[in-house]
Amino acid sequence: MRVTEALRRKGSAVITISSDRSVRELLALLAEHRIGAVVVSDDGVGVDGIVSERDVVRRLHSDGDAILDGAVRDIMTADVHTCGPEVTLDELMPVMTERRIRHVPVLVDGRLTGIVSIGDVVKHRITEVQDERDQLKDYITG
Repeated sequence: MRVTEALRRKGSAVITISSDRSVRELLALLAEHRIGAVVVSDDGVGVDGIVSERDVVRRLHSDGDAILDGAVRDIMTADVHTCGPEVTLDELMPVMTERRIRHVPVLVDGRLTGIVSIGDVVKHRITEVQDERDQLKDYITG
């Protein structure tokens, strides 16, 4: 399955935040939308960074709760791995595993068009395994 098909199924809406917004505002977005990461985009079109729950937790541990009033830019990951809509989820799976990333923004001509999460990849793989099981079961019993 290609990323474009996964986005068609789940939707292509992406929650973004400006780099100058506070970490408190970021946490409110994460909670409101029940998501694990937000794309940082100052223009709402490109990707300037990404910030996840893990980024917040690590910085809370190392720097204390003063980071909550700081800017998102201070804790975001600026080197973001992105992909295009033509990439398959099977190609993306090892990249996410090797890089230990859970969210990959999808770009078309430099414009943010969606985001793929590790949950999307796992859901796809579970469906594949169930289909294979059903085919084997039909073959054996049919």
